[in-house]
Amino acid sequence: MISEFVGTFLFMLIGLGGNSAVINDSAVATQTGGGDPSADPAKILFIATSWGAAVTVNAWSFFRISGGLFNPAVTMALMLIRAVPPLDGLLDIISQLFGSILASAIAYGLLPSGALAATELGDMTTVTQGLFIEMFITAQVVVAVFMLATEKHKATFIAPVGIGLTVFACILMASTYTGAAMNPARSFAVCVIQGSFPHYHWIYWVGPGLGALLATAFYHLIRKLEYWTVGETIRDVASRVADMSNVPGASSNDDS
Repeated sequence: MISEFVGTFLFMLIGLGGNSAVINDSAVATQTGGGDPSADPAKILFIATSWGAAVTVNAWSFFRISGGLFNPAVTMALMLIRAVPPLDGLLDIISQLFGSILASAIAYGLLPSGALAATELGDMTTVTQGLFIEMFITAQVVVAVFMLATEKHKATFIAPVGIGLTVFACILMASTYTGAAMNPARSFAVCVIQGSFPHYHWIYWVGPGLGALLATAFYHLIRKLEYWTVGETIRDVASRVADMSNVPGASSNDDS
């Protein structure tokens, strides 16, 4: 619980700091006739890097303590597959919400302009579109968590890197349309500190929740199909081919 609070706090503080740096720079550029810097691909890349790096560093730091979840949607998904006990999951979600709120409050007080990066729909994005975008990008994150961290393998120890890259890619895809929250705590905390909730704020809860359910259904399906046997079959075939190539006279028969 303490680990999730501290980890979420640090993740949010670093992510918001990087995101808000772009907002401040955009405001200056707009005032000086610089067009719409928020649509600048370089700035989207900067935002994606800030959040992706924040996830990677902090998830890696807290991975062995609490799992480094920092996200109620991810926590809910892990509860659904029974990787996290219900009571522990509930306490983690509460910790994530309070950690996010504290980080947003401190970022609001520390940043020169007091600007916070709220998750908002783009001008051309409908509420329905925003809902499904949040659902799919959250599902992508949860699938990454399941396959890289929950499923144990030789590369499990570097799972935070893959998860961070997933967040990075999802922000590149969705930041222009929804702000790419993928995390109810991230959206909720900023709205609490700003004292303003858009009428469509609910999509940042329902979308990630549906994404968690979708990813969980997919995970149960591939587990039922015993996905790991595919790799075993491929290795068996490769081994047989290698054995055949080592049979004496095989190469001479081929030449003839």
